[in-house]
Amino acid sequence: FELNEAFASVVLKFQKDLNIPDEKLNVNGGAIAFGHPLGATGAMITGTMVDELERRGARRALITLCIGGGMGVATIIERV
Repeated sequence: FELNEAFASVVLKFQKDLNIPDEKLNVNGGAIAFGHPLGATGAMITGTMVDELERRGARRALITLCIGGGMGVATIIERV
């Protein structure tokens, strides 16, 4: 699971509600470790997911982001 860590409390809430174990959450680090550059977070998360798809031999990933003003975006990527 890759969760955007713009706010640590949000990640902790989702982790608790979805029962995500620590060892499965942001396995390569997240925004708290790498920083949270406004306008580039989506590209960073997408790049991380592409790397993880290749590393794991997985096929699909779902990426979600808030984009401010109460809006959000979701993207499904597929490795072919």
